[in-house]
Amino acid sequence: MSETVVILFGKLSANPDADELDVMDEIEVVKETLQSLGYKIQELEFDLNLEKTKQELLKIKPSFVFNIVETIENSGELHYIAPALLESLKIPYSGVSSEHLVLTTNKVLTKEILRSNGIKTAEWFNLKELEKLDKQKRYILKPLKEDGSLGIDEGSVFYASNAVYIDKIKNIANESFFIEEYIDGREFNVSVLGGKNGPEVLPIAEMKFHNFPDDKPKVMGFIAKWKEDSFEYKNTSRTFDIEFVKPGFKNEIEDLCKKCWHAFNSKGYIRIDIRLSKENVPFVIEINGNPCISPGSGFYNAAKQAGYKFEDVMDRIIFDAFN
Repeated sequence: MSETVVILFGKLSANPDADELDVMDEIEVVKETLQSLGYKIQELEFDLNLEKTKQELLKIKPSFVFNIVETIENSGELHYIAPALLESLKIPYSGVSSEHLVLTTNKVLTKEILRSNGIKTAEWFNLKELEKLDKQKRYILKPLKEDGSLGIDEGSVFYASNAVYIDKIKNIANESFFIEEYIDGREFNVSVLGGKNGPEVLPIAEMKFHNFPDDKPKVMGFIAKWKEDSFEYKNTSRTFDIEFVKPGFKNEIEDLCKKCWHAFNSKGYIRIDIRLSKENVPFVIEINGNPCISPGSGFYNAAKQAGYKFEDVMDRIIFDAFN
């Protein structure tokens, strides 16, 4: 008799945008892969009606849950609730823990943990520290607790000498945003996969910005990721054909990513966003637990670039769910 696996995903909003609809592609690839591994599948929506979800899970009695909840009521800040519920029910689940999501969703807390582990990250400030900004530098205004580049675009990048922009910032809710030094250099997205042999850094991807004027900020924001008719979407691309800046640099990036994995007690799969300074020093910008694994995603394509069948990837994610 086949074991039953629940695919748990966030309930879509009434009028979902492209970033939210992407979960449907995730569901399909996870479902097909798990079925090819011999599992019976049940799909289950997740929202803030926790008692309903709890009763459904107790009724189904799954062998484990494949958790792809990225947002709850269209808020990335709340997605830690899904693994927290599964932990309370002692049901094994894929991906990172609720603690990991709490830590990495709060971008300032992420940066504090990175720094405490000796990992370089871009300098940051809260909105009450505007006097500390260097007027010769550019910065980026970021939402404190959102994923998927929501709330980030070209207009988020500013010079500290821009008095109009500084005045605008003063009227923003202090607890919702923070300011990060803008690293104007190459950007790498690095996927890391767990399993019985520990974390493996998959082929490193570089995000390329084509035809961008010199003064146009190179930002993989919401528009570049999701607005297909935009200049940013049409002129950004992912490549695994990378020219590294010096001998041993690939190993340096891989070691850095493994250090990030251990700093946050990761399991399953994560993605790490890195930018290079003008001196080619890597700075970790974000840690993303349970990144998107739809066929168009960076993680899926990194696994494909590594030569893995997705069944092999899934086996390793499932191994970490039980260990």
